Amino acid sequence: MKKRIAIIGSGFSGLSAAAYTAKEGHEVHVFEKHNQPGGRARQLKTEEGYVFDMGPSWYWMPDVIQDFFEDFGYATSSFFELISLNPQFEMIFSNEKLDVPENFEALKETFEKIEKGASFQLENFMKSAKFKYEVGMKDFVHKPCTNWTEFVSIKIAKNALKLDLLSNFRAYVARYFKDKKLRALMEFPVIFLGASPEKIPALYSLMNYGGYVLGTYYPKGGFYQLVLAMKKVAEEQGAHFHFNCNVDKINVKDKSVSSLVINGEIYEFDEVIASSDYHHTETLLNAEYRNYTADYWEERTFAPSSLIFYLGFNETIPHLKHHTLFFENELDLHIDSIYEKKRWPEKPLFYACCPSKTDHSVAPEGKENLFLLMPIATGIDDNEFVRQKYLMEMLSRLEKHTGVVDLQSKIDFKRSYCVRDFVSDYNAYGGNAYGLANTLDQTAVLKPKIRNKKLKNLFYTGQLTVPGPGVPPSIISGKIVANEINKIKK
Repeated sequence: MKKRIAIIGSGFSGLSAAAYTAKEGHEVHVFEKHNQPGGRARQLKTEEGYVFDMGPSWYWMPDVIQDFFEDFGYATSSFFELISLNPQFEMIFSNEKLDVPENFEALKETFEKIEKGASFQLENFMKSAKFKYEVGMKDFVHKPCTNWTEFVSIKIAKNALKLDLLSNFRAYVARYFKDKKLRALMEFPVIFLGASPEKIPALYSLMNYGGYVLGTYYPKGGFYQLVLAMKKVAEEQGAHFHFNCNVDKINVKDKSVSSLVINGEIYEFDEVIASSDYHHTETLLNAEYRNYTADYWEERTFAPSSLIFYLGFNETIPHLKHHTLFFENELDLHIDSIYEKKRWPEKPLFYACCPSKTDHSVAPEGKENLFLLMPIATGIDDNEFVRQKYLMEMLSRLEKHTGVVDLQSKIDFKRSYCVRDFVSDYNAYGGNAYGLANTLDQTAVLKPKIRNKKLKNLFYTGQLTVPGPGVPPSIISGKIVANEINKIKK
């Protein structure tokens, strides 16, 4: 039966849900508070000629993204060109640099030079990680996680031990590698999952396979090309997009959502999918219709927020790769400041993305586009003085790495983004940037439910529900919710 469906928010989960529900023949309307699609993956264009991806910049798990387009008869190449990065990224330590090459055999050689026997260990690690990836990304993450019986299968039971669900990621990595640099390299991908590697299940070694083996890519024109491509796919299925539309309230009648108040006007719908922040969406409901209390959200473990700088420089910066991780300081000290002490780090790590090294269209000729990101705790005090302090710290370390003097004087454009911006722009709980942590007690069925328990036609999708944070999981999340709605006959 054809339904009139509202989708709140046009992040990756919203775009995905729009495409899959519209494909089924429903009348789909997507409401976005900003003037463009993408949510956290919006694009910033400046008068000076710089083009910034405001959010995601790591194109990992290309097969998962390709699966979305294939469901609609396309390939990613139908919309944009993917460039394989070599090196995938560079890691800066206090006394040396480490390139992560595009080719896995070359990566094994790099490991062997650092630690004898590490190439053999890496091969074994990735063999196990590949298995987790194939089971995790093909079976686990596509389940709506309404109850544990979804995971009862001969395949899962037979291979439960191989999935390492009860091992912690840090101990698991330590079984394979002794060198601290190699351990840091393997632990880096899980930092953004929202907890110390000691609290992340070893299952997530699948991310190492999804990145280091399958490769790190860049969509020419920027990550925003993926947003535009998904929007076009959704529109071709019949979805309608409405921008500068803020949802003010969710109205309820007879245990169902009856209408939405959008920019002060009332619109009726049969089903509603919230791709917006889960906690914020619930505040649009009267308290008796919410899935979770304020105490529930207070007790959750959230992934980090971030301090971000979008910088344009009036000259090119030498010795800088597309992706660079500055890990000169202790990883654990920074992690502790995020998850335990909840304060600004004393000796921070940070990440630099310089897409103009790969794509000249994102900066004027002879200039450089640089995105700096430092993961930080949610809910901490955020002011301009603190932002500037950490910018100077990051620029100083960039100068040491590149040999360029006085980078601050060469800044042609500058915009910062931090906790209070995530709150104001995305209604993000605590100013989080990446959703809920993928800790063992916040995995699968233990995540916030995709369906409202009290209202039969309100669903949730995105990084605060299943399967979790990240671009590929968010795309899958939209598909999961769409499938649940498409099953409804009346």
